[in-house]
Amino acid sequence: MLNWADLTQDWSASYARAKRRFPNLRDKDMARMRADRKQFEAYLAERHHLTVNEAREELEDFLFTEGLNREVSLSLGK
Repeated sequence: MLNWADLTQDWSASYARAKRRFPNLRDKDMARMRADRKQFEAYLAERHHLTVNEAREELEDFLFTEGLNREVSLSLGK
């Protein structure tokens, strides 16, 4: 599974995928959000009308999926 540090290493690519999953993210807010996962979770909750716990679970699901995608890509040599 990917962790927050892995996700933020290539923020522009990660953000593009996150925006597909979470369409209410605003580009102008993302520069300051990437530094702090808890702040991002609170922001995600606010923008998508979730509780913070729901936002945390959604983010965990996203990180898990991203980790699987990365593993498949690596195994296929992409």
